[in-house]
Amino acid sequence: MLPIVNWKKVFIYLLIINLLGFFLMGIDKYKAQNDKWRIPEKTLFLVTFLFGGIGTIAGMYIFHHKTKKWYFTLGFPTILILEIVLAIYFIFIWNPYA
Repeated sequence: MLPIVNWKKVFIYLLIINLLGFFLMGIDKYKAQNDKWRIPEKTLFLVTFLFGGIGTIAGMYIFHHKTKKWYFTLGFPTILILEIVLAIYFIFIWNPYA
C-alpha cells in the first residue's frame, strides 16, 4: 500500500516557499539599491533547493536581480528542472511496494 499524500499540505508548502523566494529576491534587490545588509546568496539557493525555484526565478526576472550572474541564471533553472524530474519520478514511477 502506498503512503497517502496530503496534497493540500503539499500545495500550501509550495505556495509559501515560492512566495518566500519571490519576496526574498525583491527584498535583496531593494537592499542592494539602498546599500544595506544583503541576504546571503546561499540563502537564495537554499530556498530554490527547497522547491522554491518558481518564486526565485520569477523574482529574479521581475526585479531584474542577479540576472548578470551566470550561477543564478543557470543554477536556479537547473535546480528547478531537477526537482520537477525528481517529483515526477516519485509520483508516477517509484513504488517501494512493487
